[in-house]
Amino acid sequence: MNVAQCESENGLFVGLEVDGRWINYSKASAIYYALVHDLRLPPRPTIEVLLEQGQFDVKEFRTVASFVRKNALQRYMVPAGEILFRAPLMRPRKIVALGLNYSLHVKEGSLAKPSEPVLFMKAGSSVIDPGAPIRIPRGLGRMDHEVELAVVIGKAASGVQRKKALDHVAGYTICNDVTARALQTEDINRRYPWFRTKSFDTFTPLGPWIVTADAIRQPVRLDIECRVNGKVRQRSNTRHMLFDIPSIIAYVSRYITLDPGDIISTGTPEGIGRIEHGDTVVCRIEGIGELKNPVRHR
Repeated sequence: MNVAQCESENGLFVGLEVDGRWINYSKASAIYYALVHDLRLPPRPTIEVLLEQGQFDVKEFRTVASFVRKNALQRYMVPAGEILFRAPLMRPRKIVALGLNYSLHVKEGSLAKPSEPVLFMKAGSSVIDPGAPIRIPRGLGRMDHEVELAVVIGKAASGVQRKKALDHVAGYTICNDVTARALQTEDINRRYPWFRTKSFDTFTPLGPWIVTADAIRQPVRLDIECRVNGKVRQRSNTRHMLFDIPSIIAYVSRYITLDPGDIISTGTPEGIGRIEHGDTVVCRIEGIGELKNPVRHR
């Protein structure tokens, strides 16, 4: 099921895609609990709230969607044309990202194959919505696109075993890990961390929605690509990741507690390339969708 962070003229709401139409789950679930269970619950307007409260629940999503359909509650159905899709997580607490997680990407950088996941962080303030412009600064050299599969954490994870790791996943979305490449090269040469080169404002387009974990077959083997101005730059499959998702979660949670709403961006395949003012970047992942953003100067 696709779960989106939506905005309309009436404000923010959580949307569920059902049969090509969108349900205002925030309002519909409040009505469902009032009528069926005699519970007065306030509408939950964001995916962050659902995750933090332990209410990002596929079973509940289906129950409310069925309630809306059976009772023909058209007022809770919102045409896609009236929706502005926001980043599914607009200000995540943590974005844990992986470097060098595809062998051919390692090779194109003339780097050594890592023996364990290479981790870095991105600022939550760098997240932008589908369709919002990536704002690249002037005078700092090359800026690159990097399409990545992002894992959304649904249940707190600390020291979890690999075999239990997927129990902590709420779903999956698309991340474009935009990178100030020239500045990153300078920082690496000076033995500085990568944080600033990954965390400029607008450097993490995210979306267009979350696909719930039950809808993605395991192990995750999804075609992944990035196009710039219609031309393919990156094309691979997530089966080529050096470290798979359960291994990544187990490794990260050994050192860092993962909280509901945190994101793990699982690394980019080969083909990274420069983006410039006037470009349009489209990141696609099979089974999830398309994340499209224009590029503009600041």
